[in-house]
Amino acid sequence: MKIQLSEHFTYRKLLRFTLPSIVMLVFSSIYGVVDGFFVSNFVGKTAFTAVNFIIPFLMILGAVGFMFGTGGGALIAKTMGEGDDRRANELFSLIVYSSILCGVVLSGVGFLLLRPLAVALGAEGIMLQDCITYGTVLLFAIPAYVLQYEFQCLCVTAEKPNLGLAVTVASGVTNMVLDALFVAVLPFGLPGAAAATAISQCVGGLLPLLYFIRNKDGRLHLGRTHWDARALLKTCTNGSSELMSNISMSLVSMLYNAQLLHYAGEDGIAAYGVLMYVSMIFQAMFIGYSVGTAPVVSYHYGAGAHGELHSLLRKSAVIIAGFAVAMFVGARLLSGPLSRLFVGYDAALLAMTRHAFSIFSFGFLFSGFAIYGSSFFTALNDGLVSAAISFLRTLVFQVLCVLIFPLFWQVDGIWVSLMSAEAMAVCVTVVFLRVKQRVYQY
Repeated sequence: MKIQLSEHFTYRKLLRFTLPSIVMLVFSSIYGVVDGFFVSNFVGKTAFTAVNFIIPFLMILGAVGFMFGTGGGALIAKTMGEGDDRRANELFSLIVYSSILCGVVLSGVGFLLLRPLAVALGAEGIMLQDCITYGTVLLFAIPAYVLQYEFQCLCVTAEKPNLGLAVTVASGVTNMVLDALFVAVLPFGLPGAAAATAISQCVGGLLPLLYFIRNKDGRLHLGRTHWDARALLKTCTNGSSELMSNISMSLVSMLYNAQLLHYAGEDGIAAYGVLMYVSMIFQAMFIGYSVGTAPVVSYHYGAGAHGELHSLLRKSAVIIAGFAVAMFVGARLLSGPLSRLFVGYDAALLAMTRHAFSIFSFGFLFSGFAIYGSSFFTALNDGLVSAAISFLRTLVFQVLCVLIFPLFWQVDGIWVSLMSAEAMAVCVTVVFLRVKQRVYQY
């Protein structure tokens, strides 16, 4: 039975509606980890370190898709809530076409910056060459990568969450199969792993594009539009928090890598890479839930249904609290098996990774609330507050902690930084929710 944005959402209906988005983001994160598994176990520790070293830069380029998807999705859903479906379709088409052009430009910029950036961050020798090899292949797929991120959000806005899930599964299976073929069976090594990811990104970005071009019967489809600078500016400012969040996380990852290279050498970067892979999978549940509920919030905001907004916020807080406890317990129980999966071939690296897990896992008790809080304000078309939460959570608090804490606790200070920044972000989120309560009447 199809659930529409205009309905009243119980706990059960909310979980049913958001489940495809949650599974989609989790599955997307899992197949993103596949490269790391095959590279680490079949190519070697240096190549694994190089992948984790250069991935943040590539994620910055693709993050523009999240900006268009979340910011545009909120604007489109609000317009649908106001009853103007024709205008919503025009906005949908404008946003998708603009993101394609943006992806092409970013791909070109990436080719120019790849080597200088890797050198500036401290990569040298074989590790530098591996960074360039992996990054060069993936840069060709950046336009599709942008679309993949974007449609993960816009499929939900189009009331097609199952389409987004199906495309993500197709993309993930493509990556897993090709990784096994190119790296474990055929001797393609690191370039093979990069090619597998690039092809899977093309599947994830181009399949939904073709669907919305061909399907003219759905509530949203691609068609004629006209230039609207104000709508694009609103999309960009509204989605700036998600863009800021992704860029900040990538920049902070570069800083963490630099700090770990100084305090713990290449082993520290490899251990951090394992933590980030697990974090991507676990936090994808929070992000997926936030992406799934955002169009509902935007629709009821556009319709002036303040009681529904209050209900959604209250129920979401309970659901996220449940997720947080489950993830904390899961991280504690799975720290050993997950560490061995990636770095079981190196005893010293395995010990470092397991120790880092014992500290890092506490961050899952806090991160979901700030992630949802930022998404909630994006859905309300309040990009400024959403961006402020993301900026503080993913950049300011992280940078301060990772620069200061290691001065007192060395490598442990870096692991504590991840947890402390999340706790600070929750405090800020609560303050913003209280301050803005009268404005949006939720």
